[in-house]
Amino acid sequence: MGKLLLLLSAVLLHVSAWAQRDTTITITTSGGLQFDQKRLVVRPNTRLHLIFQNKDDMAHNLVVTRPNARLRVVEFALALGDKGPALHHIPVMSDVLAHTVSVEPGNIDSLTVKVADGAYPFVCTYPGHGAVMYGVVYATNEPEKLPPPSEDRNLPNPDRVAEAGMQHHHANASGHPYPLTLPAIYRTFMPDCGPAAIAVGLPGSDGGQSYVFDAGSCRLRYAWSGGFVDNSEQWDGKGQRFTKVVGDIYYRDTDDFPWRVGNQTPVVQFKGYRLIDRYPEFRYLVNGVEVRELIRPRVGGRGLVRTFTIAPTKQPLTFRATAQPGIQYKTSAGRLQNNQIRLPAGTRQFSLTLSTL
Repeated sequence: MGKLLLLLSAVLLHVSAWAQRDTTITITTSGGLQFDQKRLVVRPNTRLHLIFQNKDDMAHNLVVTRPNARLRVVEFALALGDKGPALHHIPVMSDVLAHTVSVEPGNIDSLTVKVADGAYPFVCTYPGHGAVMYGVVYATNEPEKLPPPSEDRNLPNPDRVAEAGMQHHHANASGHPYPLTLPAIYRTFMPDCGPAAIAVGLPGSDGGQSYVFDAGSCRLRYAWSGGFVDNSEQWDGKGQRFTKVVGDIYYRDTDDFPWRVGNQTPVVQFKGYRLIDRYPEFRYLVNGVEVRELIRPRVGGRGLVRTFTIAPTKQPLTFRATAQPGIQYKTSAGRLQNNQIRLPAGTRQFSLTLSTL
């Protein structure tokens, strides 16, 4: 009887230790807007401590959701709009089990979550990131029964892009994992652009318009009409392949950086973006002067309206608009001469409309 009690005590102690099992895993970012680890396997009832180290050039977060709740959390995060940055782009809802704060490049944060048996998605809920930047925690006693990664629907996978492909206006199916709500934002690798490209699909009746903003150099690079993007070759996480433009490019910025503060050589620094009615407003510094840029489609035809909000400065400001055939400019402030806009002292906001002839 004594041996039986000792054996039973040992079993109970083992079960208790199993239930209270602690596991710490470090997750970082990798090329192609991905987490470096996409599938974690632990035992049920594990108390999981995830350390998130951001090695990217842009802020991210790490959010663990209830099973089958990733896309719902992503959509609610996007719906936060202007409130997103203050909430670290994380909606307050029961589907969110644990999360980090917004983690700036080079920084670290962590979360702790207890997982029972099941599949628990984790995702970055920054606007445009949740479509590709996600993975899953499996809490299971039977890891051998998990599907191979190539067939795992809880992981980003290029072979399933065609199955989930959605159309953007009249564009060809372009490999989006859920129906696009416009404006749509993708942080991805674009041709003829730096590695910190942000592609934005705009609503409109003219076959759809889109543009790419280069966060590395803080400037609009080009705009196109007829569709958004095809990034199906990005889903494998390799990061070397460019996302494809769907449509025809009608505008390119081929000049040097457009802003001048006084006579200084421009020095720029990207400071992120916030959403205004789902449109991203980019924020950057030019020689220490803050500029915010909001880009919307032109009403009544193909083109863009770029609205700039400028922090107070006593220095003269000049903006250069790229001259190119078929493009016409109109400014709401200053005088446009030789494709340069000289702004009056104290100008805090102006709009530049570019349209096709």
